[in-house]
Amino acid sequence: MSTGVIIALIVIVAAVLAVAAVLAVRARGSSQGGRGLKRRFGPEYDRAVARHGGDVKAAERELGGLVERHGGLRERPLEPAERERFEARWAAAQERFVDSPREAVAEADRIVSEVAGARGYPDGGQYDEQVAALAVHHADHVQGYRHVHHVTRFHQDGGARGGEAPGTEDLRAAMVEARALFDDLVDEGRHRALTTTRSAQDRQAARHEGGSGFHLPGFHRHQTKEG
Repeated sequence: MSTGVIIALIVIVAAVLAVAAVLAVRARGSSQGGRGLKRRFGPEYDRAVARHGGDVKAAERELGGLVERHGGLRERPLEPAERERFEARWAAAQERFVDSPREAVAEADRIVSEVAGARGYPDGGQYDEQVAALAVHHADHVQGYRHVHHVTRFHQDGGARGGEAPGTEDLRAAMVEARALFDDLVDEGRHRALTTTRSAQDRQAARHEGGSGFHLPGFHRHQTKEG
């Protein structure tokens, strides 16, 4: 075998190995990315796959796009007065459910939209974008918002989109699911507001103590809930 042939074979083998290495890296990266998206989105990952007819790659492209658009969103803490207003409105909506379940669900839809806007999410007038952003940061409970919104739109449209009118139990389920997202948004807003306030108090106390490193006790999540 001539030297030229040997060199050609070596070049071919090297090229094949390089291509195989590149493909392996891409496959590994894709797999890790998929696992990361599945961990981040939880039930939203499965819904995306179902929405794309089982096409996992298409679903992951969609979810990856959501992370690119909304992953950098910084939620702002709620002011105490804001939080109290939202909680009072939700309590009133729950009480109203007994006599007027449709109106109560419609109010729940408005409340979630407004509290999300107050936390820094896209305005409720941009429902699709607001839900997309919530899916990135509150994937476990965003479906509850979709549920109350769907039920509300059904009644507003007079059932023009077709389908069976939601019954009382469906309305009740929508309220319960939406409450989980509401609690997420309000409780995290409370927790972060207290943490921010406490950090400022800690810094001030440390200065008063002559920089001795004295810190006031921190707040825990369970302590932030009202009795």
